[in-house]
Amino acid sequence: MQITSAFLSSLPENPGVYQFFDNTEKIIYIGKAKNLRKRVSSYFNRSSNNSAKIRALVSKIAELKYIVVNTESDALILENILIKKHQPRYNILLRDDKTYPWIVLRNEPFPRVETTRKYFNDGSIYYGPYTSGRLLKALIGLIRQLYPLRTCDFVLSESNISSGKFKPCLEYQIGNCLAPCIGLQSSKEYDENIKAIREILEGNINNLINILSKEMKNAALKLKFEKAHALKEKIKVLSNFQSKSSVITTTVKNLDVFTILKINYIVVVNYIKVNSGIVIQSYNLQIKLPLDNESLEDIFSQAILEIKNRLNISSKIAIINLKPSFPIEGMRFEKPKRGEKLSLVKLSIRNAEAYIKEIERNLEKVYPQNRFLKYLEKLKMDLNLPNLPEVIECFDNSNLQGTNPVAACVVFINGKPAKSEYRHFNIKTVLGPNDYASMREIVFRRYKRLLDENKQLPNLIIIDGGKGQLSAAFEVLNELKIQYIPIIGIAKRLEEIYRPGDSAPLYLDKRSLSLTLIQQLRDEAHRFGITFHRKKRQNLLESSILETIPGVGPKTVEKLYKNFKSIEKIQNASFEELSKWIPKKTAEAIFQFFQNNQ
Repeated sequence: MQITSAFLSSLPENPGVYQFFDNTEKIIYIGKAKNLRKRVSSYFNRSSNNSAKIRALVSKIAELKYIVVNTESDALILENILIKKHQPRYNILLRDDKTYPWIVLRNEPFPRVETTRKYFNDGSIYYGPYTSGRLLKALIGLIRQLYPLRTCDFVLSESNISSGKFKPCLEYQIGNCLAPCIGLQSSKEYDENIKAIREILEGNINNLINILSKEMKNAALKLKFEKAHALKEKIKVLSNFQSKSSVITTTVKNLDVFTILKINYIVVVNYIKVNSGIVIQSYNLQIKLPLDNESLEDIFSQAILEIKNRLNISSKIAIINLKPSFPIEGMRFEKPKRGEKLSLVKLSIRNAEAYIKEIERNLEKVYPQNRFLKYLEKLKMDLNLPNLPEVIECFDNSNLQGTNPVAACVVFINGKPAKSEYRHFNIKTVLGPNDYASMREIVFRRYKRLLDENKQLPNLIIIDGGKGQLSAAFEVLNELKIQYIPIIGIAKRLEEIYRPGDSAPLYLDKRSLSLTLIQQLRDEAHRFGITFHRKKRQNLLESSILETIPGVGPKTVEKLYKNFKSIEKIQNASFEELSKWIPKKTAEAIFQFFQNNQ
C-alpha cells in the first residue's frame, strides 16, 4: 500500500492508535494520537522531521492501519495493550528495577509471605521493590515475629488437608507455624493474619494498632487475659517498629508521587507511595527510546499507566513534576508549587536521579568508553558543534616572570589524553612577554606542519585565554584557510567560554560534563607547559654553572648534555668518561671543579 498525501489527508481527526507494518507484514511501531491525521502526517513531513532514526523508520513502512477510539485515555490504554502484545522494534522499552527485592503474598490457599527478585502477573500481591535491604529484613522480621506463617510449598487445598496427606514439620514444633496443613489453623484465622500483614506492608500501622487495641480491650473485658497480653505485645512491637521509621511529612498523610527525569539520554520515571506520612515504596521505570520524536509528556503518560498496572495502584490523585499529555482514566494529577507536596516531588526526582547514576555506573563497568562518549556528546550539544569532537587540541603559553617563553599543545582523542601526541614549543619569533604574538606563532607552526604532512586535524581547538588569545589563534586559522575547525577560548577568572564573532561569553553550568572536559584539557595543557618551562629553566641554570668553569663554553655544554643527559651524570662522571667527548684539558677542569665542590 502506498502512503500518499491524499491518503494521509483522509485520516480522521480523532483520538486513536496507529500501527506501522514493514513489507513482511510485521508491526514495527505502534503509536497513540490525540489527532490521528496530524500525528501520522508528521512522520511523512520532511520539513518537520530531520531525525535519522525517524527517516529509518519511515523508509521501512509498507502499510499503515489505525483504530479510532472515543477518548485520549482510551488511546493510551489501547496502545499499552497492543505494545505488550506485539512488542514492536521501534517502540520504547520499559525496564523496571527488578534487581531490587519485593515482598510477595502468594496467590494460593494459606498464602506464603516471601521475598523475591522476580515479578510475575500471577495474581500474587507484590510490595516493593525495596532499595533498602535493612528495611526489607526489618519488615520480614516484624511479620515473622507477629504472625506465625507457613513456609512450605505444599498445596493446602481442603481435600488435601482433610485426607491427611501432610504431616507437621519442624517449623510447627518450634512455634513458627500453626500447622494449617493438618487443620490446626483455619483458613479464616490465617486470612485474618494475612489481612494484618497487608496493613503493615501498605504502611497502615496506625490503623492496625487501633484494630489490635480494640481487640485487646474486648479480650480483657471477657477475661481472656492471655489473648489480651499477646495482643498487647504485638502492639508494643508495632509501635517500636513505627518509631524507627522516618516521618517524611506531617501534613500529607497518604499520597502517590510520579516524576520523570531525563539526564544524558537516560529517561527514568520514579514512583513513591506515602502512607501515614512515611514513604513506604519507591519504584523506578527506565525508558529506552529507539526513536527521538517522543515527547517527555507522551512518555510520562505511558509510564504512569504501566506503573499503575504493575503495582495495582488504585489512587485517584497523584502529584507530578510534569503534566502527562494523555489523561489516565480514574486519575487526577496535581503539580504542586510550594509546601510539603513540592518537597515530595523533589524527593521523587532525587530517587530518579540516583537510579540514573546507578545505571550510568553499571554501563561504565561494562562499556568504559561510554563515559567519554557521554562527555563528547554533551560538549557537541552545548557548543553546537557540527561533529562529535573526537580529537580536541588545547594550547597554553607559559612565561614565568617574562622569562623563557614556551608553549604546550595537549591532545585528547575520544575524551582521553593521547600523551604521545602532546607537543612543546620554544617561542622563536617573539621578544619579551607577548601572549597574543606567542599564541599566533605556536598555532601557525602546529597547523602548518599538520597540513604540510597531510595529517589529521582536530575537531575542536581550545585556547587557554580570553578574547585576545582567541582572536590571535582565529586569525591564523583564517590565514591557513582552515576556518571549518571550531575554536573556543576559556578565560580562567569566571570560566567564560569565548567564540569567534560572539561579543558575549558563553557560561556553561559549573557541574556540566562539557565544562568538566574543557577544564581538564585546559589544566592538562597548563601542567604540561609549566613542566616544560621549569625543566628549561633548570637546564639553563645548570648550563650557567658549567659555563663558570674556565675553558667551558656553550658548545661544550651542548656536547655534554647530548651524551650525559643530566647535570647529575656529568657531575658523577670520571675523567676518562668526560674525555671521550671533550678535550682532555677541559675534561680535567670539569672533573676537578666537581671534586672540589662535593
